[in-house]
Amino acid sequence: MFQRHESNPILTIRDLPMPADSVFNPGVAEVDGETLLLLRVEDRRGFSSLYAARSENGVDGWRIEPKPLLAPGQMRWPHDYEEYGCEDARITPLPGPEWVICYTAYSRFGPAVAMARTRDFRSVERVGVILPPNNKDAVVLPERVGDLWVLLHRPVTGGQEHIWHAISEDLVHWSRPGMLMEERGGPWWDGLRVGVGAMPIPTPEGWLLIYHGVKEVATHPIYRLGLALLRRSEPRHVIARCDEWVFGPEAPYELEGDAPNVVFTCGALVRDGVVWMYYGAADTRVCLATAELSDLLDAVRPCMRDEAATPGLGSTGPSQGRKGGKQGGAPAA
Repeated sequence: MFQRHESNPILTIRDLPMPADSVFNPGVAEVDGETLLLLRVEDRRGFSSLYAARSENGVDGWRIEPKPLLAPGQMRWPHDYEEYGCEDARITPLPGPEWVICYTAYSRFGPAVAMARTRDFRSVERVGVILPPNNKDAVVLPERVGDLWVLLHRPVTGGQEHIWHAISEDLVHWSRPGMLMEERGGPWWDGLRVGVGAMPIPTPEGWLLIYHGVKEVATHPIYRLGLALLRRSEPRHVIARCDEWVFGPEAPYELEGDAPNVVFTCGALVRDGVVWMYYGAADTRVCLATAELSDLLDAVRPCMRDEAATPGLGSTGPSQGRKGGKQGGAPAA
């Protein structure tokens, strides 16, 4: 369903205005009629910062800011929770216009969920760490549920890596956590870990979630992307989840790099019914793939569950096995 763009990879370190080891996993937004990517750029020390890049057509002609929007060393008190890097931004539009940025603050204390707000992507107001380590892959939904904002995130709990949710009245204090979607364990393509990909896409049938799943084969992790649907009126409830992955590493630029066999998205836009998904390839470069939104909904629709058989918020249904043994560690993604 997803078609790789003929210009892939659309951004590499050769396009950057500074020396770097890699560029990948961008967040995405539409700003002043242009596509804006918030690039994760890893420098030659191994530390990541977030840089804004703008393009009129979303494919080429990128104008990359020479200074980072969010970088390690900018947070000083009481601890520098970003001392090792700012990683993997996911961007949510708010009224204003304004945007909230969820990203991974990485330090000696581990990866934590941090948040910042911006009106122009030239300056930011840091909210700070909102969820403690070990946690990442967070995104805020762009619409309130009643008076509450909903956040999806991926903590590591007892060696398990499921997608969880939390709620907030003010986008600062997050509470009432719950489990949304499990890693499936066993031989499943998403059996080792799962995490939020792009911000869920609102559709009349529900929130379309593109998420990543990981399987380990001969000690080597493979990152692929799958689809799920969350109830539109209550996004803390999964109403459909495809059994098969829909996008995986196949092209040479996805198979070779700092983290081979990885496709990893942090953002997508919908333009005239087409999903433009920006993704990191092998933790080394930035790529683009597109799909008809109607095709993605057609794929997830047969996976709708009998909601009477899924009691409670976040139930994921009987098709998910219990977690099997976990082996090895994760790549940088």
